[in-house]
Amino acid sequence: MQIELQPDKRYYSIGEIAKAFDVNTSLIRFWDNEFDILKPKKNAKGNRMFTPEDVNNLKLIYHLVKERGFTLEGARTHLKEGQKKTLDKFEIISKLETIKTQLASIKNGL
Repeated sequence: MQIELQPDKRYYSIGEIAKAFDVNTSLIRFWDNEFDILKPKKNAKGNRMFTPEDVNNLKLIYHLVKERGFTLEGARTHLKEGQKKTLDKFEIISKLETIKTQLASIKNGL
């Protein structure tokens, strides 16, 4: 899963997040209510503004729920019990996927 967001931004709107993950904004709001690790700021209008840390947590939630098929309760438990180990594995997988994409690009250029 490659989520393309601008790396120099401090905050992302819920619309940008939903588009990057290719899901509805309602799902992002639902996950925000369900998972304590998400802590978006709210502006004066009450709109959620997600930090890069929130985006990384959303990537992890997306991976557990959508890609690995965890239930919400299972994902919450998994995050609480082994968050560090899960994050490490997820980061390794993400880096390997990036390397795979780069290698495929190099191969196609030959």
